[in-house]
Amino acid sequence: MKPLEKNRVFIIGGGFAGIYTAMGLEKFLSQQPSLEVTLISQDNFFLFTPLLHEVVSSSQGGANIANPIRKLFKRVHFIQSRVDHVDFQKKIIFVTNPQGSREEFSYDQLVFALGLAPNFFNILGLPQKALTVKSLSDGIRLRNRMIACLEKASCEQDPEKRRRFLTFIVAGGGFTGVEILGAMDDFLKEALAFYPHVKVSDLRIVLVHSGEVLAPEMHVSLGVYVQKKFEQRHIEIKLKCGVVAIKDDKVLLSSGEAIAAETLVWTAGNTIHHVIEALPIEKKQGRILVNEYLEVPGYPGVWAIGDCAYIFDKSQEKAYPPTAQHAIREAEILADNIRAPMNGQPKKVFSYKSLGQLANIGHFTGVAMILGVPIKGCLAWLLWRDIYLSKLPRLEKKMRVWFNWVMLLFFKRDTIQFLKEKDS
Repeated sequence: MKPLEKNRVFIIGGGFAGIYTAMGLEKFLSQQPSLEVTLISQDNFFLFTPLLHEVVSSSQGGANIANPIRKLFKRVHFIQSRVDHVDFQKKIIFVTNPQGSREEFSYDQLVFALGLAPNFFNILGLPQKALTVKSLSDGIRLRNRMIACLEKASCEQDPEKRRRFLTFIVAGGGFTGVEILGAMDDFLKEALAFYPHVKVSDLRIVLVHSGEVLAPEMHVSLGVYVQKKFEQRHIEIKLKCGVVAIKDDKVLLSSGEAIAAETLVWTAGNTIHHVIEALPIEKKQGRILVNEYLEVPGYPGVWAIGDCAYIFDKSQEKAYPPTAQHAIREAEILADNIRAPMNGQPKKVFSYKSLGQLANIGHFTGVAMILGVPIKGCLAWLLWRDIYLSKLPRLEKKMRVWFNWVMLLFFKRDTIQFLKEKDS
């Protein structure tokens, strides 16, 4: 009997786009014996990034918002490795496994779901100074940095060094920036109860944003509301301003101001993944250009979705935004399109209208746009919690997150310094 030829589908990237594509295909693997699906990711867990700022604020432990990939799938194969290169002609993926050994995998169909990398715009000293918030380790590192700064400041006698330790700058006032800033503000001000030698008035928290309004993804009125709330918490907002250089522990701004700060969090830009950058495919605005079926033109069997894909929205005359909400819908369509030829069905065109957007800006406050209706304050914050809790995979993780939220009603956040920072 002739062995069944396999249709080998490889998905590279373990974020929303990659995980949900694999989930979509998993449903049909028992019905499609010729289909073989493999997911490659550098981490062996799926990070629920909408809750990452909760790790920064110490509202959640990192394990609560990370699902082990091997627990999510029964039939999809998983390989923990770093993707180094893809050869389209030979249809080979080159990876490096956790042991440092090089491996090669042949594919029939390939899905790019690698997301984006931080863009430092060649700003002098920025890559060495800035902290990013894209991974679980990034979130833990930022929380650790805040605790380390409080510890240093509590015993520092030099006023200049003390001010530097207690100055925190966030660059970028989009969704990520305002959520991270809100989380940092909540954590720092609550943690001061355990540092009697540091007062709230000693803290300097600054948000630097190049635009004219915060949270530009939403309605202008909500951006104004976010700014008002931050200013009420004595957070400095610098609009139409950017970071131009880092020099001698000082953050130099386009306004001409130089701020001495131990902590600079960078959320002000993204760029293409290095693996994608090296590929001979058409790119637009730093992302892989795909057609309405999510295919990479000129390369049959190659697809791209999520943050790394440029998908044109004809109704809005621009690309779909790189959000988890869109990545999940793209993954559903892509899973159907990969299976379509096997079932003799036509491919589906991707089209989606956003249901809304939500952001948690700390202190039981949020902003939201639901079906075009702006919502702000505690109601938006409660909606944010309810919606994202419902989206978090696996009942076990939902219960852990919910339980932690309940615990915060009775107990203060932990201020454990997991890692030792190098002496300044």
